[in-house]
Amino acid sequence: MGLAKSGFAVAKLLNKMNSDVTVVDSNPLEGNKEAKELMDQGFKVITGSNDASLVDESFDYVVKNPGIFYSNELIQHAEELNIPVITEPEIAYSFSDAHMVGVTGTNGKTTVTTLIKLMLEHSPKFKNSFYAGNIGIPISEVIQKASKDDVVVTELSSFQLEGTIDLHPHVAVLNNIYSTHLDFHKTRANYIKAKMHITKNQTKDDYFIVNWNEEEWRQLAKDSKAQIVPFSDNQVLDHGAYVKNNEIYYDKEFVLNIDAIKIPGEHNVQNALAAINVAKLFDVKNEDIINILTSFKGVKHRIQFVDEFNGRRFYNDSKATNIEATTVALEAFGDKPLTLIAGGLDRGNGFDELVEPLKKVKNIILYGETADKMVDAAQKANITNIIKVSNLAEAVPEAYRQSDKGDVVLLSPAAASWDQFDTFEQRGDQFIEEVEGLKGEA
Repeated sequence: MGLAKSGFAVAKLLNKMNSDVTVVDSNPLEGNKEAKELMDQGFKVITGSNDASLVDESFDYVVKNPGIFYSNELIQHAEELNIPVITEPEIAYSFSDAHMVGVTGTNGKTTVTTLIKLMLEHSPKFKNSFYAGNIGIPISEVIQKASKDDVVVTELSSFQLEGTIDLHPHVAVLNNIYSTHLDFHKTRANYIKAKMHITKNQTKDDYFIVNWNEEEWRQLAKDSKAQIVPFSDNQVLDHGAYVKNNEIYYDKEFVLNIDAIKIPGEHNVQNALAAINVAKLFDVKNEDIINILTSFKGVKHRIQFVDEFNGRRFYNDSKATNIEATTVALEAFGDKPLTLIAGGLDRGNGFDELVEPLKKVKNIILYGETADKMVDAAQKANITNIIKVSNLAEAVPEAYRQSDKGDVVLLSPAAASWDQFDTFEQRGDQFIEEVEGLKGEA
């Protein structure tokens, strides 16, 4: 139910494994490339509807696109019929012999997933290291390439994890938990419960890597049967990765100075610590860990350096789809003068939590459904230069005009992209294109 990249991939995997697959996608057939391709391959495909009558007792499972709400009438009807409603990771890993490392958290998942994948390329325990999942690569594609001698590092969102039953990563990572996606999960407790699905099937032979900075997260670790490997940048630990005197240690062994880490921000120190914990479990040498952390420039759309001209440095943080992610981005630049571009889908939340972080911002350019709410937050933060525009294409040159030499121009929307874009990647790509065009004009 629901195509996009993961639905398309899991449908093909199920068919390959001799399942009888019916594909339902609410988008019309016209312009629906994935649906047409599956039809050409002989799949039963129903487009333009997700009516409850499309599912009946003859189905064993409904595989749901992670973003579809459980209030959807087809999903509700399936649950009334006691048909399990699951997501792609559950299917993909039921067919996989590869080792699995699962990564979840509110922020930093993509960076941690990428760092772990790069580090495990140097592990003597695996032939190949892959990444997949919420990072943008369907797990169903990757597990068909990965053998029992390989490892797949998988970024798992709360939307994906809620639809899992038997998913069992050998190593699970909980990077952090803040309040977000409550339009989907309704309560913070539900959100946390979905996140904790990552460890619910783990045993004493598995490992649960947990951020030890907050008491809440330490308490959550007690719900896991796995061996706990903590990490922290605010306390010295007896076991795991930690920071002491601006230096990173693992089990009291010096690894590197935090100033050597290429990507900016305190949050990226925490991301590095999480990755080091996993790398050490699989015998990656310090030399290889250091090489990764001193050369890695960050993932696309996550505080990604785009370009510098006329004294301005441009950063793409389109993956900041919530207040917490934008807060992290603003803090990453310390005292540097900031011109911020923000705005996007209105999920019904306010932005008072953003007021304090916004006090670092010199100019703010706002667009999208949340623009008026963000104007209110910017005024409370005493930002004097607040400008509203219609879209991102107008926002980028306006940000350039309002900025000065020495400024950072940062796209960090604090909102989802779906009011004007299909994905946050599409939003980030347009930002990059606008910056490139601006540079040409400048």
